[in-house]
Amino acid sequence: MHILRQLLNRLYWGRRALLRKPRPPDWDLTVSDLMAEVNAGTRESIEDHELRWASDYERSLLPAGTRFPRKGDLFEAMCDQEVTYMTFWAAPFTGGGKATLMQGERIYVDVDPDSDNPISVYAVPVDYEEVESRTVPSEERQDPKYSHFYLSVKTAALNADFRLVSSDQPDPRRT
Repeated sequence: MHILRQLLNRLYWGRRALLRKPRPPDWDLTVSDLMAEVNAGTRESIEDHELRWASDYERSLLPAGTRFPRKGDLFEAMCDQEVTYMTFWAAPFTGGGKATLMQGERIYVDVDPDSDNPISVYAVPVDYEEVESRTVPSEERQDPKYSHFYLSVKTAALNADFRLVSSDQPDPRRT
């Protein structure tokens, strides 16, 4: 999971300046493709420029008129959705896996995306405790070093399988 955290930090937080090598015209790998290569052992690491190329390629696949998510957006799942979740710890470790959002559940984008056109964003479920209890294993939640979890949701999924309820809203978990 260490490499996943590094990749997500680069994608979402922009902590490292990305090299500006131009993307080869025949590049057709997504971020998920690169991660699959790492997991399969066919590559040891992902270079910053490859990550940017993969993100640019994914963005090029989005249909015209795609609405890119922003901080303050509130979305509702129109059907059961599989998303990625990440756990954060008071330790040099991160975990995560796949989670299911049920139809009607709402998520809130509470972090500014690192670009104007993000391919995915971090979000938190409005019913945080309910989703956390069925997503994060109890032994992790009960560990004193466990901090919290986030969802990572692709822009394509937000446009196809979620309904934008509102934008520029304060965090609904705090109202």
